[in-house]
Amino acid sequence: MSRVALKSAREIEIMRRAGALVAETFRVLEPYVKPGVTLKELDTLAEEHIRKAGAIPAYLGYGPKASPFPGTICASVNEVICHGIPDSRVLRDGDIVGVDIGVLLEGYYGDACTTYTVGTVSREVQGLVDTTRDALNAALEVVKPGARLGDIGHAIQSLAEGRGYSVVEEYTGHGIGKKLHEEPTVRHRGVRYTGLKLVPGMVFTIEPMINLGRPETRLLSDKWTVITQDEQPSAQFEHTVVVTDRGHEVLTR
Repeated sequence: MSRVALKSAREIEIMRRAGALVAETFRVLEPYVKPGVTLKELDTLAEEHIRKAGAIPAYLGYGPKASPFPGTICASVNEVICHGIPDSRVLRDGDIVGVDIGVLLEGYYGDACTTYTVGTVSREVQGLVDTTRDALNAALEVVKPGARLGDIGHAIQSLAEGRGYSVVEEYTGHGIGKKLHEEPTVRHRGVRYTGLKLVPGMVFTIEPMINLGRPETRLLSDKWTVITQDEQPSAQFEHTVVVTDRGHEVLTR
């Protein structure tokens, strides 16, 4: 693994503002996440808000030149695990949608995801969403100087699997700063007391993807959309977090 770049107080302050814009964008979208709204409508609202704030949508045009990501948000409905394209699909009562938002502000990135319930969802799907949120919070609780990356993965895995759900392995959290994806890789399964030791100034995302059924994934032909192989629902929550002298600070709260 290459060296992890520690962020200065100045860099963290910029990333705090980027994270605040991400959180603000979720608040703008939330009233519109309801039956009858299209994913593209949510995408347009997000792009307008981000650009009005003087920032750049991080995902729009991201990736290989042959097939760059076409949206401002990732919008992942039901069996879509991550990287769902915000198209003309209409949200329906009982759906869940994972909305992932990234911004570039003053040269630094902010990145977070939340899974919304649309109308009234089944009890088992609500349990999946609640467990995924709980898994992220459990992981955040262990972030402090001297802890290790394996502790983060263990917190997520033990909680989710303890409730009968499965954890996606192929897609992970990541360091973040001047690049959207930096070192370290933050896995959502792990063994306690193993892996890289956390030190103040590290900034990374934790973004568990938890499945109602099995953990296996499948990439669709658009080269972006990832679904569960058994087509059972999946949920995701994500925050950007910085390790501080005393513990941690969530930058996208």
